[in-house]
Amino acid sequence: MVPIFVFILILFAGLYIFSICPEMSRRQQVAAYKGTMFAHRGCHSEEKGLPENSMPAFQAAIQKNYGIELDIHVTKDNRVVVFHDDSLKRVCKVKGSPEEMTLAQLRKCSLLGTKERIPTLSEVLNLVNGQVPLLIELKLPTLSTKLCECAYPILQKYHGPYMIQSFNTQGLHWFRKNAPHILRGQLASNHTKYDYSPHLIVRFMAKHLMLNFWGRPDFISYKLADLPTLTTTLLRTFWGTPFAVWTLRDRASLLEGRRNFDMQIFEKP
Repeated sequence: MVPIFVFILILFAGLYIFSICPEMSRRQQVAAYKGTMFAHRGCHSEEKGLPENSMPAFQAAIQKNYGIELDIHVTKDNRVVVFHDDSLKRVCKVKGSPEEMTLAQLRKCSLLGTKERIPTLSEVLNLVNGQVPLLIELKLPTLSTKLCECAYPILQKYHGPYMIQSFNTQGLHWFRKNAPHILRGQLASNHTKYDYSPHLIVRFMAKHLMLNFWGRPDFISYKLADLPTLTTTLLRTFWGTPFAVWTLRDRASLLEGRRNFDMQIFEKP
């Protein structure tokens, strides 16, 4: 007779493996992005007057033939805009969030004191036009998937290479159910070090990618400084899961990222 503690151990091991298992059917599609260096929010430089997530920053990345990592929010009037922060304070020096404002209101906001304004996703896609790969992060401050519902019709009209990623697994789940052909990545870091969520258990599960059962990501996008973990080691060793690493801001981290991982998200190489 198997001792009860052995049975419990086997049960928990099985649940853990089930929870972290990624999508494995589209490895060849993800392999097309192997070695891609994604410019984090475009090739931005405050010193050169190129704000992050701005049209000039994206144009600079295209000119250097880098992939582009960018972030999207949905506005109060259901327009999809390219912007990173949950608050407008740091970049635009105004109160509020993209979700609380209309596109017309956001158009009045300057990016880092320049003449540049917050672009829409459609404008960025028209600019890129398939010239370089895109890595699009879904910014989902709540469990609402309105952003996914508004972004997908725009993405359907785009014919260039792109993947989506998000910290919020709810967004990956939406695409898994409604647009399973789009490659999706789970963003993660050592969440237990940060107060991104009020619940320690949720942060622990996110750190160890135990929400993969919900989004079944095709690849993992993990903070380089927080690697390795037990789960990331298992995923790379036994599942051969593709990994992107972020954000590489110096030569040493860039070399490590290129040497050991599949994709790199960088600033100022």
